[in-house]
Amino acid sequence: MAEQLQQDMQCEGLLECIHGLKQLDKECYRALVESDERLTIDEVAEQVDRERSTAYRSIQRLLQSGFIQKEQINYDQGGYYHVYYPTDPTQIANNMQRMLNDWYAKMGQLIQEFEDKYEHVDGEPSTAEV
Repeated sequence: MAEQLQQDMQCEGLLECIHGLKQLDKECYRALVESDERLTIDEVAEQVDRERSTAYRSIQRLLQSGFIQKEQINYDQGGYYHVYYPTDPTQIANNMQRMLNDWYAKMGQLIQEFEDKYEHVDGEPSTAEV
């Protein structure tokens, strides 16, 4: 934690830190952001030069983290396929802010529990704490 705070944090470093995204996830996300239209898994895989199954796993991580959305397109004669597109950046930023606030509150609670547990009376540790 101390090392991360001392590093120059970039936007993509933030994505790794908060959401645990991998390099390929960021490449897939970038492909979706830079595209003028919604993409299928096959199109994303082609953009990032990876196998379909590898791109699919990355897309699933992006879906779970809320970075992208999925839409089902139905064929007239039956069947369907999915296309993917980026979530509004403001919504992503708001979600990350909410996560950060939750984390901050939890850390505050843990610090208070630490202080309560190891608090000394008159400078001497109590017998229960030794």
